[in-house]
Amino acid sequence: MVKRKIIWSARAKYNLKVILDFYFKRNGTKTFSNKLNSSIRKSIKLLEENADIGHESDMLNINNIIEGDFSIFYKIKTGTIEIITIWDNRQNPDNLHIKG
Repeated sequence: MVKRKIIWSARAKYNLKVILDFYFKRNGTKTFSNKLNSSIRKSIKLLEENADIGHESDMLNINNIIEGDFSIFYKIKTGTIEIITIWDNRQNPDNLHIKG
């Protein structure tokens, strides 16, 4: 497989920060947030060499992988993988709006 560079969209960076901040505030400690961040980033690291490990989403040209309760939506481009957003699967799916 070809190794691709990971590019984070501003939305994906923001969503990850919001998710991690939520658990920090809820738990009063960074322990869970750090574990969650590590596992999400580990899944994204796998994408660098194995972009096809994800599933096609209902959205054109957008794939996703699931890490625990979260979906990582991404787009495969020539030489890169763009992380579009990170989504908590426990939310209402009607609120997920991604443009392909």
